[in-house]
Parts: sequence; C-alpha cells; structure tokens
Amino acid sequence: MNFKAIIHVLGFVLLIEGAFMLFPFIVGLIYGEPGGISFLIMALITMATGGALILRRPKNMTFFAREGFTVTALSWIVMSLFGCVPFIMNGEIPAFTDALFETVSGFSTTGASILDDVEALSHASLFWRSFTHWIGGMGVLVFILALIPMTGGTHMNIMRAESPGPTVDKLLPKVRQTALALYSIYTALTVLEFIFLAVGGMPIFDAVTTAVGTAGTGGFGIKGDSMASYSPYIQWVVAVFMMLFGINFSCYFLLIMRRFSAAFRFEEVRHYFIIILSATALIMIAIIANNAMPDMSFGDKLRHVYFQVCSMITTTGFSTLDYEALWPPFTHVIIIMLMFCGACAGSTGGGIKVSRITTLLKTIKKQGAMFFHPNRVMLIKSEGKPVSHETIRSINVFFMSYMVILAVSVLIVSLNGFSFTTSFTAVLSGLSNIGPGLEAAGPTESFSAFSDLSKYVLIFDMIAGRLEIFPILIFFIPEFWKRAFSFKTHV
Repeated sequence: MNFKAIIHVLGFVLLIEGAFMLFPFIVGLIYGEPGGISFLIMALITMATGGALILRRPKNMTFFAREGFTVTALSWIVMSLFGCVPFIMNGEIPAFTDALFETVSGFSTTGASILDDVEALSHASLFWRSFTHWIGGMGVLVFILALIPMTGGTHMNIMRAESPGPTVDKLLPKVRQTALALYSIYTALTVLEFIFLAVGGMPIFDAVTTAVGTAGTGGFGIKGDSMASYSPYIQWVVAVFMMLFGINFSCYFLLIMRRFSAAFRFEEVRHYFIIILSATALIMIAIIANNAMPDMSFGDKLRHVYFQVCSMITTTGFSTLDYEALWPPFTHVIIIMLMFCGACAGSTGGGIKVSRITTLLKTIKKQGAMFFHPNRVMLIKSEGKPVSHETIRSINVFFMSYMVILAVSVLIVSLNGFSFTTSFTAVLSGLSNIGPGLEAAGPTESFSAFSDLSKYVLIFDMIAGRLEIFPILIFFIPEFWKRAFSFKTHV
C-alpha cells in the first residue's frame, strides 16, 4: 500500500477544503456575524494541516485500485471531521455527533438534518451547509485530479472510486482534461440556475444556497419549510434544474461537442425521462382519483407532483409540501421506488442508478430467455454496446451489498423504537443520499430524535451511499488489511 502517496493526496484534500471554508467566513463578514470567525480559524488550521502533509512529495505517486478506494474513503471521512468543527466552535451545533451528522449529510449530498429550527443558524453556517453539497456533488477528488500530476492509471483509479455509476469513461484523452470538463459543466449549470432564480426575484443569498444545493442534489434548505414559501416560478426552476443535474454529464459533453446523435442515443437518459413522466402521471391520477388537495388547481397539483418526483429520483430532497400527509398511500410507494432508483450514472444524484436498474432488468430477461434457448448466445447491451461480464458482476455485487447494508442498518436503527416505516425510510434516505423519508423521518421532521448509535449508522450509510459502497466496503475485508500492512510491498 502506497501510504505516502495517500497521505500526500489527503493533504491536497485538506488544502482545498480549508480554502472553501473561507467562503462562509466572507459570508459572515458581509452579514456582520461574529460566528463566522470559527470558519476562518478552522480554514487556517485545515490548510496548515494539509500544507504539512504535502511538504514532501513522494517519489512514487502511482495509485492502484486499492489505493484509489482507500484515499477516496479516507478523504470523505477526513473532510467531514474537519468540516464539522466550525459548527461546534460557534455553538450552533454543539454536540459532536450532531455536527458530524450534519456535515456528512452535506458532503454526501443527502440533506438529512438534525436541526429542528434551521432558520436559527447564522448566514455563514447556512451557506456552509449548502456549499458542502456543491463540494460533494461532483467530488473534491475529481477537482484535485485536474491539479495533481500523477502517473500511469492513478487518475483513473481515483476517479472510478469517487464517481457514481457502474462504469467510468474518459470524455477526453486525459483524465485531467475529463475532470476539468466535468467541473466546467457543473459550474456552468450552477451559475445558470442562480441567474434564473435571481431573475425570478429570489434574494441573492437564497439563490446562491439553493443553486449550490440543487447542483449537488443535496437538499439542505435555508427555511423551515424547505421550498414551500417560494413562488411557483422558483419552484418550477428548481424542479427543472434538479432534473437536469440528475442527467449523465457525459450527455452534456456530447451536446457541447455537437455530437447530437450520440447524445440522443443515451439509453439511460431516455429511461430516466420515462420514469419521471410515468411517476408524475401515476401520482397525478392517484391524487385526482382520491380527491386529494381539493382546493388546488390542476396546474398547482402538477407543479407539486413534478417537483417531488424530480426531488426524489435525483435524491435532492427539497420539498414544497408535506406529501406524506396530503397524498394517498399509493403515492408513498412510488416515492419509495424513486428513492431506490436514483438518477443517472455520471450525475450528482444518488440511489442505485437508472443504468444499474436497467441492466438488472435485462439480466432477468436474459435468464428467462435462457430457459427456452439454453444453447443460444445472448448478450446484454447498453447504449448499443455489449455489457462486459465484469460490469454485470459488479452491478450484481453492488445490489446485493446495498440490500445487505440496508437490512442490517434498519435492524440497528429499529432499536430506537420507531415504526418500521420510519426506520426503513430513514435508512433508505441515508443510503440513497436523499434526506427525507416518511413518518418520523418525513419532510417536515428532523433526525434529532434518533439515538447517537442510529446517527452513526446513518453516517456510515450516507458515506457508503455517496461512494457507492465499494470504497467503504473494502475496510471490512480481512484481505485488504493483510495486503495493506504487508512488508513485501509498499506500492
């Protein structure tokens, strides 16, 4: 295990995080909030620590898959530990477990909160909560890939470990160019949403925090009612951009390069839109059939339904109303299905991902056909190309690992004494990086009533869900530790 290279990269992670902490400090200065100084102090400490770790560049900066997984998992843990300290220092979230939960929820783009009164926070803290979504959305390591010169397949091993989806492809010949292209698209979409929100009369601070929160598909609101108090125009803008950030960013790259035919052939994106339209239609039919929200016009009902569908499938977690109380039970099942599904691979959304769901369904179809044609050679294709056996196996292992973690986590969280629905949807929302669930974990509730044990389980789930399980899972494999501390090699 190349520990020196791992520590070197962690130093860069802390340098970047420390620099990002200066933004909430500036916000605190603008609003004259003394609590903002905690972000300056922690920014200096974080950058000093990072600087100390990169003083000596290792001669060997090569990363294999095990180093890529290790540095990715450690980066997210270290970022969360340093990122939660300002909340403790300024006294706004004094308990370490709660501060860590809030920060992990931010970086993992989950949006679950332990705060009962979010509007009591300072502007500096509100900005940091939302900004952690933007940092975690595309991934800080993807950002660093454009900065640190490495050798061989190092870049790709790190990018595979942090990027969402069953496969990761280079958009350009060099991974550093790909990382830069992804962040350029990500930033451009964020700025575009901010402009639309500001044009609609949204206050500048609200527009900034909402834009960065939507970009990371995080869902930390700065108001107690999330997005309910904003105008219909604002809600439509946020809903559309949630949907846009759930699309595979490779599709945007192809559109920018004017490869329109290739962009429109994206099978996963087509299925993504079909799911959104189908879920919206089914929920609308259920609402009308049950005469739910009778005082609303058809247009208002459609806006709220489309907003919540986009919020759930992209795992953003914003809400415009208490759908659990106002909608019939049938719609709750659809919401849970959307929570499982998630957005596209290569987006900032969480969940299992549409591409994995599609491949799993194709695998089932193939196995069914094999009963009638046992000697026939059948290939599973995606985007017109055969899916490798390795990819199919990886998807199967991911799905089984996801379900095992879900089951064990629900078992532990159920010790709180909450209902099964609360425990199940709380864990599901954490593992799929959504935020709100149902009942005591619903859109109008917080996670403050959960025990510290449950919060740590959910912290694990949020990180595992954001990193797509494998970078965290390897720490539980004995073979990893044997190889990590083997004296035969340090590479």
